[in-house]
Amino acid sequence: MTAAFPLIGHQQAETRFLAAKESGRLHHGWIYQGPSGIGKSIFARRIAGLMLGAEATDAPDTDKTMQLILSGGHPDLKWVTRGLNEKGKLRQDITVDQIRELNQFFSLRPALSGWRVGVIDALDEMNVSGMNALLKTLEEPPNNALLILISHGTQPILPTIRSRCQVLRLCPLSEEDTAAVLKKQDGETKLAAELAHGRPGYGLELSRTGGAKAVQTARAMLRNVRKPSGGVVSAALTAAIVDEGSLRAFTDTLMEWVADKSASDAELANTWLKMHDVRATAEEFNLTPLQTATKLFATLQDGMKAVSA
Repeated sequence: MTAAFPLIGHQQAETRFLAAKESGRLHHGWIYQGPSGIGKSIFARRIAGLMLGAEATDAPDTDKTMQLILSGGHPDLKWVTRGLNEKGKLRQDITVDQIRELNQFFSLRPALSGWRVGVIDALDEMNVSGMNALLKTLEEPPNNALLILISHGTQPILPTIRSRCQVLRLCPLSEEDTAAVLKKQDGETKLAAELAHGRPGYGLELSRTGGAKAVQTARAMLRNVRKPSGGVVSAALTAAIVDEGSLRAFTDTLMEWVADKSASDAELANTWLKMHDVRATAEEFNLTPLQTATKLFATLQDGMKAVSA
């Protein structure tokens, strides 16, 4: 039988959580941390199923608990993501009202399972006000309640939240596991595999958007990053603003390049942090995609000049 939520990899993380559960001293708050596209949401659904009565994390889709989760109708599970605004467009962040609804959810008695599970997907899409509202549940956790916070690591987590949670780190998949995940997908997977770097979901997302072109042009620009030609820079910036996936691909390519170089030049670690700040505050300062991409590249060039000085 097929698992309701099949997962490849992350055995060590699952073993750690199961050991905590079996100990009888399961912490009420967990941060599932790791880069996007590696299966954290699937991992969280498997854990939620187990907590709410499924026989195992890999219980089949015929399991009654897993069926309710698959349908989105389990009364003891609340999954919080960005909602739509009054114009029908996806909001920029998870709202404070959504977090208040989650707090209210935890104040109710479980309907079926004896447990209540709340999942925030993802912490990166919450503002400070939302995080502060979340502290109510973390500071005064009800009995038989589990709060799972998914974090892609693109935004800083308030120390007051991190200190009240157990952190479970999920790592990018091996090349073999990445290939196994992509093999199950329809369509072209060769390009997705090239873009994935251990993140099959991320690779698939980019391969279906303008991400591939953004990666190719960004890499061409990085070959002569100190003095790239105007045409190469223009091509990279143009490719970076095609859609949300292309901007993410452009940003990730630059930041991964800096992270790799910083291993041999510690000065570039500061450049990576500055680029991270640009990415993290782009929405806060209402930067357009072109402004964001241009500022990231300018920050990288400044860092390279400092290294050369």
